Amino acid sequence: MPSRQSLLLSRHFRGLVSGALGICAVMVVGTLGYHAIGSPQASWIDSFYMTFITVATIGYSEVVDLSAQPYGRLFTVAISVVGIATMSYLFSTFLALLIESDLNANLRRRRMDRHIAALSGHYIVCGIGRVGGNVAEELLATRRPLVVIEKSQEALDAWLERHPGCLYLHADAADDEALRRAGLSRAAGVFAVTADDSHNLMVALSVKLLAPQVRVVVRLHDIRNADKARRAGADEVVSPDFTGGMRIASAMVRPHVVNFMDQMLRTEEGTRIEEVLVPEGLPVQALGQLLPRSPRYMLLALHEQGRWHFNPSEDQPVRPGASLVLMTGAEGRLEVERLLLA
Repeated sequence: MPSRQSLLLSRHFRGLVSGALGICAVMVVGTLGYHAIGSPQASWIDSFYMTFITVATIGYSEVVDLSAQPYGRLFTVAISVVGIATMSYLFSTFLALLIESDLNANLRRRRMDRHIAALSGHYIVCGIGRVGGNVAEELLATRRPLVVIEKSQEALDAWLERHPGCLYLHADAADDEALRRAGLSRAAGVFAVTADDSHNLMVALSVKLLAPQVRVVVRLHDIRNADKARRAGADEVVSPDFTGGMRIASAMVRPHVVNFMDQMLRTEEGTRIEEVLVPEGLPVQALGQLLPRSPRYMLLALHEQGRWHFNPSEDQPVRPGASLVLMTGAEGRLEVERLLLA
């Protein structure tokens, strides 16, 4: 399937051919017309030249004498109108071809690089196929900034057709330069979710070599490659086939739990089970003092120092680096993050 840019260039090229054929037709009709009007004095060269200076609006004197031919002057008006319109169409199509070609691509790429350079704490989605598309959709739904890296122009065009404002790079995600351009050193995490297990392992290895502090989640078809992925640097490994099997079993044996989780993904309010990290540098505080109760979020659990505290009380001490697990929407999560940074 041709890319969107190639379709645009093909359309403009057809416009150039149509415009050139239109100019040729005007020149032929004009030459024949002036030769017939000016006979027997007008030669074929004079008729062609008369047509050319009329279409080009040069404004020289009449090479073919039309003083005694009022219809000849009306013919000149018609040739002028059609010729100038055709020339304008040809010029505008040529200009559009220039804009839509490498010049415009370079401008878009530079503007994209500037926007990406301004990001911090964003996520990088490597691969925007079926799985990567769902990952990116979830990030957008929960208002998390992201950059897409995809080497398939077809997959990238399909994604941009639905999300034209999304930041992206048309590159190989395993390439170190592509990861740097995507702001890897400032990113919160990387999703290696291409359709190729070995390529995802290469992405994870490249990320950890360039920025060891960045969290990497790797998608694998074959769960037997999980140990290899972790040795390559993956912080988490997810197999859609394995997870899908567990999901199918859960739908049978615990249908209401599965339905509850599904409703959170489908509701228009964007309710999710969210995780918010308590920033380093905060003093140890009681949970009630750190995070007052609010109808915008519900605290489910607290995880710190390898231990879980479910439904913690308000006097539960909270230390820096602890994770708060909440049921909330995007606005509630942002409110909690603001409270922790205040």
